[in-house]
Amino acid sequence: MKSIGGKNIIRKFAIDKRIRLGYGTAFFLLLISYLLTLYANSELLKQARLVDHTNKMIIYLGSILSSVKDAETGCRGYIITKDKRFLEPYEKSLLIIDSEFNMLSFETPDSLSRKIQLTELRGLINKEFDLLAFTIDYYGRNQYQLTDTLKSKAYFGKEIMDRIRDKISEMESEEQTLLKHRSYEMSSHYKTLNAIVITSLALAFFLVIYGFITYTRENRARRQADRTVMEYQEQLKQQIEELNKANKELVQMRSIEKLAATGRIARTIAHEVRNPLTNIILSVDQIKMDTNEHNENSTAMLDIIRRNSNRINQLITDLLNSTKSAELIHQKISINKMLDETLLLAKDRIRLNNITVTKYYSKDICDISADVDKLKIAFLNIIVNAVEAMQPEKGVLELKTESKNDKCFVTIKDNGTGIDKESLSKLFEPFFTNKPKGTGLGLANAYNIIISHNGQIHVESEMGKGTIFTIILNFYEQIA
Repeated sequence: MKSIGGKNIIRKFAIDKRIRLGYGTAFFLLLISYLLTLYANSELLKQARLVDHTNKMIIYLGSILSSVKDAETGCRGYIITKDKRFLEPYEKSLLIIDSEFNMLSFETPDSLSRKIQLTELRGLINKEFDLLAFTIDYYGRNQYQLTDTLKSKAYFGKEIMDRIRDKISEMESEEQTLLKHRSYEMSSHYKTLNAIVITSLALAFFLVIYGFITYTRENRARRQADRTVMEYQEQLKQQIEELNKANKELVQMRSIEKLAATGRIARTIAHEVRNPLTNIILSVDQIKMDTNEHNENSTAMLDIIRRNSNRINQLITDLLNSTKSAELIHQKISINKMLDETLLLAKDRIRLNNITVTKYYSKDICDISADVDKLKIAFLNIIVNAVEAMQPEKGVLELKTESKNDKCFVTIKDNGTGIDKESLSKLFEPFFTNKPKGTGLGLANAYNIIISHNGQIHVESEMGKGTIFTIILNFYEQIA
């Protein structure tokens, strides 16, 4: 048994270790997957910001070139039409270009080469706008006449504008190259992130399947172990019940043997005692007849001898009745009715001690087969003992009937002083009593009557809490 228990413990420890290893591995793999996902996601965001930065640079450069062209176009329109309304794009372009350069400077805080390019571009644009401002002013002061000076300035302005276009084209080309590279990087990180997510999902799915299979297997083994334990416990419980039953039967058999031995001794004593006792009684009667009736002392002493002789004879008779197998006259009767009739016989004692009687009778309990008069005597002896064990005005006598295991169970319970263990083992022995005036034959007689009915009687008691008598009888159908 110990070796089996040790194997079970080792097996359980191995299973628990395997489960812990599986869940630990799953947690570790998911943690790595989570960290890789975080890293790939951060790189993806980083590349997305770089792509967004490149797009903004291209947009801002295009906006600057467009604003310079608008300014140049507005100035050309003014020269052709002499209408100053054509100068509005020129005036607005200055504000737009300043704003766009501020945004470009903000987008390139750490790039030294880009700052140099922006500085060069800013210088060219300033020259272009200075030239446009000179052309507008000079054209107005010369009565809107095209002079050689304006023409030379126009050629110079075309040269500056070409340089501006080249510079912006160069910068846009660099940004386009960066955009392609960063878009490729972002696409790569996106694919990597997708691969990690798909791997994580596959891993999670695998772990779920693994966990489900492991749990199912271990749960099946655990349920089987639980069933085995429950079966073992049930077997153990049945064995304990059988052992208790056998123990009770053994105690009952010993009690029957003891009762039979006591009966044999009682019959021997009765035979040996009654003959000389009869002679004593006859002699007493003869002496009493021969004695002078006026001799009161002699008469009184003879009466004492006769009375005690009769008492001894009655004790012998009671002893024989309590130990010999009773001849029963069976008849069908309700156990509830019999208990009520027995309570009527004990009514005076119950009223005298002001005892409260509570009854819990089963209404659908079957009838029993019994010698009514003798079984009433047995119940009466038990009830009287219960009443005498309780404190007057505080006693509660409880009677209960029920059907269990195809047997009739009668419970008589009191809240008296209780019985100690030593006395409990001798309770049904003839002449054993703790009462000052008791004979010790009442419960012995009750025991003999119940055993004669093929019944059982058990007693449970605890000092200071009371006593419970349980009588088990057969139903009428079982006898018939």
